[in-house]
Amino acid sequence: MITPKSATACRPAAVLVASILLTGCTAGPAVTTDSQPGPVAARAATGAPPRPAPSASPDAAPRELPGLGPGTRAEIPQNTRQALVVTGRGRNSPLSSAVLYERTASGWRAGAEWPAHNALKGWTRHHRAGDLRSPIGVHTLTDAGGLRPDPGTRLPYDRSDGFSISGTGFEGESLAGSFDYVVAIDYNRDPGNTPLDWTRPLGASRGGGIWLHVDHGGPTQGCVSLREDHMKALLRALDPDLDPVVVMGDAAALER
Repeated sequence: MITPKSATACRPAAVLVASILLTGCTAGPAVTTDSQPGPVAARAATGAPPRPAPSASPDAAPRELPGLGPGTRAEIPQNTRQALVVTGRGRNSPLSSAVLYERTASGWRAGAEWPAHNALKGWTRHHRAGDLRSPIGVHTLTDAGGLRPDPGTRLPYDRSDGFSISGTGFEGESLAGSFDYVVAIDYNRDPGNTPLDWTRPLGASRGGGIWLHVDHGGPTQGCVSLREDHMKALLRALDPDLDPVVVMGDAAALER
């Protein structure tokens, strides 16, 4: 979730002129303009290249995900074998880091640590539309998309002009290209649909449109952003057969 300097929500350029609702990266109903049929315009092509495995840690793989307390670990589904852990620098900080882990017979193997941004005001356990905080918790990752073509993900991928974005962020940075690649975080949304889907099971007041997307060099409204090369690497690594999740929050919250 990112915000133009004028406080408009992170929404496709086609709807930037509509009424402003500070709810998420997609702050209002969006209609894909891709020529392909269906709510998800493009699915990951069959015969995708082999998924790159996360690089092994020089130390023995831990049996439990590092940095997580028993409460957080209990929220991770038992069948999950892939977890992107996003650790915020502080409860009120927009800076964080992300590591993709994969569970093997010998434990959780870690990939590289990637720098990331989260929401301007940090984190919250009870996200509300417009609070400028990212939702703490464990959420599944089921659907992807973007303005640019599928880079080779195994997730369902919606290539659509609906991911266009313009304007500037909190620090005056351009938002162009922020939605070139996105992965929907399954917070207040119906999994199995394009990230542009506007269904909000918890109601609009609880926000939505929380995505992993390309970093634009500044804080977001509620999303988590990674450098473009890291987003592409993440998309190629995520495997729906491994039931991937994102575990996200400030360090203290994740240690509970």
